[in-house]
Amino acid sequence: MYLSHFGLARQPFATVPDPEFLYLSPRHGTALVHLRHGIEQRKNFTVLTGGVGCGKTILLKELLRHLPTAKYWQIVLKAPAPDAATLYRHVLQGLGEDPGSRSMLELAEEIEKALQRSEKAGQDVVLAIDEAQTYSPAMLEHVRLLSNLGPGLLTVLCGQPELRSLLRTKNLHQLRQRIGVYYHLGPLGLGDTGRYLRHRLRRAGGRVAISFLARLAIHRASGGVPRIINALGDRALLAAYVRDGHGVRLRDARRAIRDFRRL
Repeated sequence: MYLSHFGLARQPFATVPDPEFLYLSPRHGTALVHLRHGIEQRKNFTVLTGGVGCGKTILLKELLRHLPTAKYWQIVLKAPAPDAATLYRHVLQGLGEDPGSRSMLELAEEIEKALQRSEKAGQDVVLAIDEAQTYSPAMLEHVRLLSNLGPGLLTVLCGQPELRSLLRTKNLHQLRQRIGVYYHLGPLGLGDTGRYLRHRLRRAGGRVAISFLARLAIHRASGGVPRIINALGDRALLAAYVRDGHGVRLRDARRAIRDFRRL
């Protein structure tokens, strides 16, 4: 509704993670360096945790889209498998093979063969698991067992802070020992909240002014969480549009916060 009013080419504050809008704050930049290091140094397990809406998924997408396909084969799992056999089938399918109705043992053998073929071709296999905190300890143990099938299987676990607690459970001590890289992603500070807002507006094709007091209000209400910043930024632009303003003021931010908190 407000795009043409502000001279924007597209929606600046969409809630769907889009690498084209990625803002690399110092924390996000450091997180991405850790992820790349884990892959380039062929660590068995790389773990990224962070609160809901802090930007983990967009960083994972950024990592994967810049990995050279000649060197890395990618498998992305977004939902937990109900059992180990299903997990193995998903991995084998991700390796380009038909899992059919094979038994667990047969699936493991085929995965091992596929990993060996990738290794001979000079490719490592990156297994990226998003929302890994939804996996049970038993399923995470099966993820570890998968890593035994070939040194070229590099697993990235990405999840909410609960994942860190989950990995500390007694039965997962062998998996913990294989974690080569770990990073916890925190929220944005006040300065980065303002830079984040401006960055997304520029990427959308416009230069809408947001007053300091408006940025401060949005930061405090969002806690520096990018997903909430997006929701408040969208509502603040709408409030400014409704009053026919050409910049976001404190009154617009306050209106946005009130509307957001009614949900």
